[in-house]
Amino acid sequence: MFFFDIDHVFFTVFGYPMSYLEFFGVVTGAAGVWLASVAHVWTWPVGLVNVILSFFLFYQVQLYPDMFLQVFYCVTTVTGWWSWKHPEAHEADRKNELKVSYLTRRDWLLWLPAVAVAVLLLGAFSSRLHVFFPAVFAKPSAFPYLDSFTTIASIAATFWMIRKKIECWYAWILIDIVSTYMYYVKDVKFYSLLYLVFCFLAASGAVNWLRIYRKYTEVVSR
Repeated sequence: MFFFDIDHVFFTVFGYPMSYLEFFGVVTGAAGVWLASVAHVWTWPVGLVNVILSFFLFYQVQLYPDMFLQVFYCVTTVTGWWSWKHPEAHEADRKNELKVSYLTRRDWLLWLPAVAVAVLLLGAFSSRLHVFFPAVFAKPSAFPYLDSFTTIASIAATFWMIRKKIECWYAWILIDIVSTYMYYVKDVKFYSLLYLVFCFLAASGAVNWLRIYRKYTEVVSR
């Protein structure tokens, strides 16, 4: 189907051929983040469209770990959508609402080795995908280990965000910087621009959470 083909050009801007896939992938990605910032439930269905489009885009530019990451995002998006549509299921938890905090030393001792091992394993696997499954992956992975890093780090950052850990934003900044580079090199420049914007959004998130954390600690210390 032409809509999911990155070589099918929607329009050309400043000499750059923009495919339907990349254009609508970026639009839904940006819209999903904006909807999330205003806590609108439509962030989830819009995000789901973005996940599907990104899956096909990353497959065609040989960013296979990023492609696999979309499967994880699909599950978390559906889960988030259900949670927001059924808030009564979380009424009992509201009295014990999580507070913004830092990762503990024990958290670091658990997460860092796990992330490092997972990156190495996924990188080794993705670098051989075209050998293991040549009928599906005709070309080798473009950045097997770098792409594996952003994939595994994104999963870790998602869990940290769920637990309201400030470090999640620092992780997102690093992930977005690396992603901006990869997408630019792979000539999906509109996606690269989107992730550059995400860098600043992540920095803003870090500042906001730090402000919340300091305000909470000031209240507790009184």
